[in-house]
Amino acid sequence: MNVIVARIYINEGKHVHDKIFSYLHDVSRVRGVTTIRAISGFGRSGKIHSSSLLDLSLDLPMIIEFFDSEERVTQALDELKDLIQPGHVLTFAANLQ
Repeated sequence: MNVIVARIYINEGKHVHDKIFSYLHDVSRVRGVTTIRAISGFGRSGKIHSSSLLDLSLDLPMIIEFFDSEERVTQALDELKDLIQPGHVLTFAANLQ
């Protein structure tokens, strides 16, 4: 079965990950969601967000990845557009095994 995978790149410090996750689970009811907390990363600004043993940062990069039919992914992303900065979403086709 073909599905579309969407990856949303956000920073933990913006506190939107709970809202996005709740929407995908409770309202959109997509087939699967995974939230990944990164240990380091940077974006367009070049500012490095990272964690070390001495510094437990609360502004680390996060990825929220979900998948479903193209229609449901498109609809979910449209509903979430106010929570996600432009250019912070990747989508691609995948085969569900």
